[in-house]
Amino acid sequence: MKWLAECSAEALDEALRVVAPQLAGRSIMIAGRAGEKEPLWQSSSAIVGERFVAKFAWSRPAALRLAREIGILTALSRQPRVPFLPEVVACGMDPLLLVTRRIPGRSLFEVVGSIDRDRAGRQLACFLAALHDPAALERAEHAVGKLTGAHLPPATATVLRERLGRWVRPDQRHALTRWCGWAEAVLARPGPAVLVHGDLHGDNQVWDGAELRLVVDFETAGAAEPEYDLRAFPGPGMGPGLELLEAVMRHYRQITGRRLSAERVMAWHLRHALGDALWRAEAGVPLADHRTPAQWVEDMAARFSALSISPGVRPALRRLPII
Repeated sequence: MKWLAECSAEALDEALRVVAPQLAGRSIMIAGRAGEKEPLWQSSSAIVGERFVAKFAWSRPAALRLAREIGILTALSRQPRVPFLPEVVACGMDPLLLVTRRIPGRSLFEVVGSIDRDRAGRQLACFLAALHDPAALERAEHAVGKLTGAHLPPATATVLRERLGRWVRPDQRHALTRWCGWAEAVLARPGPAVLVHGDLHGDNQVWDGAELRLVVDFETAGAAEPEYDLRAFPGPGMGPGLELLEAVMRHYRQITGRRLSAERVMAWHLRHALGDALWRAEAGVPLADHRTPAQWVEDMAARFSALSISPGVRPALRRLPII
């Protein structure tokens, strides 16, 4: 495996001449230089011409992530094919490069407020049901080796309990402590491992109006419980209320016969959303919707209420018999 020496249009064009010579010499628009100081994230993508997207890396850690993505996409593209995958046009390991067909569309964040969320939930459930099928994990591991854990673990409940308090209102700190204890208890026993996308937020989905066209960026795919893939669906940015999350869970059960746990989704969501609020607050970076951590905590309380979840008592303790 050989990755690019640098992030440049010239280096990418040279790689295209080897991996996809039919695309060499076309215009190249690089999306951005991620991870300049962190080798794990030294990867990017570029629009080649008008119809193709090329992903590449310029460090060993980032190259290993991209190589895993290539292997997983190739495995899942075989029959029975997981729906809504990018179409792989060309790929190579020397130099390391992934070229997929570009599909025009908009992020789920941009369209979720205007589409039928039950219909959207059914399409997302179809994708997740196929991805979470045990056969998909078997095929992926046959291609890339054993997959262990999620590659984007959110902040732990302990970290949130110890560090988020200074960024929220004093009257919210007690509830935050209770929630963190509850989340620890809910996730104390891991669920069954399936192949997960690992980063299924709105910007990793391409929609044409109310139709899901594509799910992208499988470089953080791994083995985790199904609920992990839904941790971003309560919000923010996923439309008013929890209609989309509830629709995905309902259709997922109809398709697979397996019920997803709303408590486990919310435990992962608490760690994911409030972890995002914590790092942004500490780094001086605006939150995604330009509100405050305290307002995100208010949203969390509303989501618990909407799902009839009362995270006041650790569920593991409630299930213990009285001796």
